[in-house]
Amino acid sequence: MESKVFEFIAKEQERQDRNIELIASENFVSENILKAVGSCFTNKYCEGYPYVRTTGRKGRYYGGTMYADELEEYCCDLWKKVYNTDYHVNVQPHSGSQANFAAYMSVIKPGDTILAMNLDNGGHLTHGSSVNFSGKLYDMQFYGVDENGFIDYEDMEKKIKEFRPAIVLAGASAYSRIIKFDLIREIIDRCATEDYPAPYFVVDMAHIAGLIAGGAHPSPFGLADIITTTTHKTLRGPRGGLIFCRPELANKVDGAIFPGSQGGPLMHVIAGKAICAEEALSPDYKEYAANVVKNSKAMCEEFIKMGYHVVTGGTDNHLFLLDLSKTHPTLTGKMLQEELDKHHITLNKNCVPGEQRKPAETSGVRVGTAAMTTKGWKEADFIEAAKKIDAIIKAMDL
Repeated sequence: MESKVFEFIAKEQERQDRNIELIASENFVSENILKAVGSCFTNKYCEGYPYVRTTGRKGRYYGGTMYADELEEYCCDLWKKVYNTDYHVNVQPHSGSQANFAAYMSVIKPGDTILAMNLDNGGHLTHGSSVNFSGKLYDMQFYGVDENGFIDYEDMEKKIKEFRPAIVLAGASAYSRIIKFDLIREIIDRCATEDYPAPYFVVDMAHIAGLIAGGAHPSPFGLADIITTTTHKTLRGPRGGLIFCRPELANKVDGAIFPGSQGGPLMHVIAGKAICAEEALSPDYKEYAANVVKNSKAMCEEFIKMGYHVVTGGTDNHLFLLDLSKTHPTLTGKMLQEELDKHHITLNKNCVPGEQRKPAETSGVRVGTAAMTTKGWKEADFIEAAKKIDAIIKAMDL
């Protein structure tokens, strides 16, 4: 008897085929990745690691892992090539949130201070939300953006000197401009004193990891101490996470994943992560990353031409924020998201700098171009989509 689940899968496939997908954190994986994630590796339990750690021996706790070991080591080698780095990499995190949890846990203890980007200014849930583990376990302090929506690096330096955090965290889920990793490294080193060693520099590059891999955004490698990411979003891989770190932190980071916060790795997802890395190393990947940014700029500029307020006045990456409160005071992000759903256009409500509404309502929406670029869309297609959204807004009873 066929499971009812396949009805849901068929409906979801139809939705994905039909809709204009503008959610910045979503993308479409290749057939090879779908096959890998649905492979027999889902049956294999592999607690531990395939490589030699401080014990001097391989660290699996189950038998029959010879092919899983080969797969995981192959996956690790690929990701080092993707980012041209000698950093240690752990491919086992189940998600970006798990990777962030392990990153914090590997080098600091509960109650220590982390300085991160304010959530209303573009930071992520795991960067200090009061309802998240990060806000519950750590003393979270925040830097923000200036009046134009750009990261306020002077404010960051001031906060480092004031709060003396154990970690300075860079990265965002809704920031449309280049993050100056080199400047942050300079600020961190400049703030260090005899009685305050430089804090750990942690980068969450989840949203821009694919752009970095394709050379469309500056890289944090060689600057940050620990780097986390998801493998979906701009990387076009399965839903999962990665952690990179300086070699001297490898044992701490590995221990924070297993046994610190996870049991067995998801080997079928690691298989998908390996194919994702192979694809990121392919000759056409740089072109894809460049097109994502080119398309984002084109769509963003069209909204500006039509009179919309874009946070920061533009974009350097795969996303941008529309602040609806500046042009349509009665229109919330939630209202627009729900209205666009009816027209088969998918995006998400999002807080904006200086947000006055609750997170369930918001004054803005986040728009992303990575997914439809994967489907082959060009600048003209995104410009037409912007015009379509404008027409829908004008037809709403506001």
